[in-house]
Parts: sequence; C-alpha cells; structure tokens
Amino acid sequence: MTSHPSALPRVVVLGGGLAGTLAAAALAPHVGEILIVERDSALPQTPAPRARLPQAAHAHTLWAGGADAMEELLPGVTTDWLAAGAHRIPIPNGMVSFSPAGWYRRSWDPTHYVIGAGRDLIDWAVRRRVLGMPNVGLRTRTKITGLAGDGARVRGVYVEQAAHDGQEAPGGPSLVEADLVVDATGRGSKSTRWLLDIGGPEVRETVVDAGVRYASRRYRAPEGAETDWPVVHIPADPRQARPGLFATIIPIEDGQWHVSLSGTRGGEPASREELFEEFARGVRHPLVADLLARAEPISDVSVYARTANHRRQFERAGLPEGFLVVGDATTSLNPVYGHGMSAAALGALALRGQAARTPVAAAGFTSRAQRAMARPTAAAWLLAVGQDRFYPGAIGRKPNLADRLSSQYVHRLVHTATGNGMVVKRVTDVVTLRKPAGILAGPAVLLAAALGPRKPRLDGPELTAREQEVLARPPLRSAETSSATDPR
Repeated sequence: MTSHPSALPRVVVLGGGLAGTLAAAALAPHVGEILIVERDSALPQTPAPRARLPQAAHAHTLWAGGADAMEELLPGVTTDWLAAGAHRIPIPNGMVSFSPAGWYRRSWDPTHYVIGAGRDLIDWAVRRRVLGMPNVGLRTRTKITGLAGDGARVRGVYVEQAAHDGQEAPGGPSLVEADLVVDATGRGSKSTRWLLDIGGPEVRETVVDAGVRYASRRYRAPEGAETDWPVVHIPADPRQARPGLFATIIPIEDGQWHVSLSGTRGGEPASREELFEEFARGVRHPLVADLLARAEPISDVSVYARTANHRRQFERAGLPEGFLVVGDATTSLNPVYGHGMSAAALGALALRGQAARTPVAAAGFTSRAQRAMARPTAAAWLLAVGQDRFYPGAIGRKPNLADRLSSQYVHRLVHTATGNGMVVKRVTDVVTLRKPAGILAGPAVLLAAALGPRKPRLDGPELTAREQEVLARPPLRSAETSSATDPR
C-alpha cells in the first residue's frame, strides 16, 4: 500500500463487495489510506462469480439513479460495463411491463435507463477501478472477530488470518488500527453484536418478510434478439389476496438473457428445471414464458430465499465515533424490486459528500454520515415494504390505514401512468431512485391522478416488429402440464 502522511486518516472497510468498494471510492479522496478486509481467499480479476455472493446467480437491475451515482463516484465505469458487453436500455421504451393496472406504453420519449448486465460484471468493473486507486489496498482470507474500542470510539478491528488451506492461522486475533471502520459485510453483518460487546448502543431492527423465493436461469437469446432487446417484467399485484408471482427477463452480456422468477410465501417457484418455464406461464401474463420457449437455456436453475427486508436503524442509535455501517449491513431489501445496488451507490455518494464537508476523523462525522446515507436507503425501503406487507403470510407489522391509503394512491398513479407521459416520468423518477417519493404528491401529479389516464388501456404489450417475429417462431419446447407452484 502506498505510504501517506500520518496526519491523514486511515480507514478499514470490512467486505470487498459492491457496498464496500463503493464506500472506499467515496472516501479515497479524503483519507490517507484505505484497507479493504475480505474473508474470501481472493477477489476475481475478471467478471467471474464470487464464492460468498450466491445472489449473483439471479437477475439484477441497476436503475439509472444507482448507475448515475456509480459513474459520479468512478468516472468511466459505465464505459467499462458497455465495453464488456453490458446494455444501456432506455426507459420507458426499452421495458415491456404489465403493471397491476395494465400494460405500460413504450411510445413515450426515453427519460431514464437501466444497465443490463450480470452482477459479476457490474461488481468487477467497480472493483477494478477502486483497487486501482493508489491509496486503496486489499487484504484477503481475513475474518473479522470484533471491534476495538468502546462505546465512545472505535479504534480498529480484531481479525484472524486464514491459512491457504482455509484453516485459521496460529496466534489468535490481531488488531488492525483505524481512524474509521466501515462495515460492509452484508446481510450477515454482526455489527449489532460487536457494538454491544464494546459497550455500544443497541440498534433497533425492523423486518418485513414476504417469504420470497427466487429461481433463476440464463438463456441464450434467440437469433436476432441478442442486442437492443427490452427488459420484460411481469410483476405481481399486491392487491390480490394470493401469493405474488413475478417473472423478469434482463438482457445481459454475451447475447444472454438473465431470467428470474420469484414468488411470495405459498407461491414459491420450483428448483426443478422442468418446472421453470411452467412457473413463468403461471404469472399474470404468459409473455415471459412464450419468449423462453423460443430461447435456449444455458445454465442450471439457481434458487435463493434470503430475501426478507431488514432495516437496522444505525442512524438513530448514537454510534461510537469512528464506525459506520453501509449497504445490506444496514438495510437489506427484497431483491425483486432491484434497489439494493442503487441504494448502496447513492449511500456512498452521500458518504462522499459528508467526507468533503467534515474531516473523517472529526467528532460528529460518524453521526452525520450515517444519517446522510440513511436517506436514499429509506426511500428504497418504503418502495419495498409498501408492497411486501400486503402479501399473504408476510411477517412484520400488518398494513395500517395509512399503508392502505398509500397503496390505493400508488395504484391510482400506476393506472394513470398507463396513459399519461408526465406521470410515467414522475413514477420512473422515483422507481429509479433519481428523485424522492415526495414528487408524487406535487399538484400536477395529484391533478393527473384525479383525472386518470389520457389514453385508452392497451389490449396487450406494445411489441416491435422484431419482437413479434421472435414470438411467431415455433417454440423449441412445449408447455408442461404440472403445477406451476409446486415448491419442489
């Protein structure tokens, strides 16, 4: 690691995943050195899978708000994604979506975008740029055992180094000193326990769990559909008193489609390959299933079920100086809404802004930075739990009157958006995390919602001639006849 003047702060980031590397990118201009501590034996130097990132096998949505934030933190990263085969898909005309109120139109001018790429590619491009910074270093095969310090200030972390065979190296835990420790260890973070161990505060946690289970698979896109293909999304309708079923196709690199199917408690998708496409036929519209029948599967089916929404309110806990929590370690979201990466990026951007205003080692930096990072995360949280509370068997606080009224208004907005371009833009501003949800209560939006859509409801999806031609081809496989929601 490059040597820096001792007067500049030293940061240790726990975890080399996306949230950790983005936090390092945010802090690098304002500190002397950053050490990323990672439990894996190595981090891939290519867009390859990581052992401790099983969710990478599932389709990921990188909305415009998150991609914009990553580009601001790491200028040129978008070019890296696109050069490696990712797609910049315009929204709304590059998305075929069947909302609970009907099909969205695609004839509006593009105002937003989504990056179509596998999670491994997205992470790799970010990681490569961050680890190329002169004051950022990486230490692998390192397990965190606890925090050093007390309830007033964290002064480092205790670590155990693993040998090359995976066993713990002799000698026991050692201390890595730091002016700031950033926990980016994800859903499995032990920060709440670590804080109590040093006399720190108890952290309030909220859980909303709709019991979502994912099943995902990669397909080779049909000939002629390898590029300039839309995202296809058939979401559930949370107003229906039955499990919510989702189906999504995201075009990614190498002429592939990343396909994720998901269902809430009682409607979980199967892990068996022969039931994958049948589940897709059981969602609210069979478009995804019809497309998959004309594409070739090129991977096994991967399943994932750690999808509960967890929010740990570190920003209200009165953390010790010198300690921050970022990404899924503070708020982990049901991935069906695709906001986890974007929330992490926007949080990192907020962290950079605070570091530019307040020295990282100064009193008060921790509390200010944690509060700043909580704002974009809270917006994503509300988008997720505002729907997940309504599914049968959901764990967590039941919907109250305010939740029901809010849900009714959101449905009215979605209904209006099927035929009103201004409302489409405002709703997309919020969904892509470019703007706060408060814009949906502005006078123009309220009036539009009261008047309803300006155009009649579509009878079916708006498809281009090329998309219709793909659907007109003979299917490669016939539809199965067994139960689409057979859990096994």
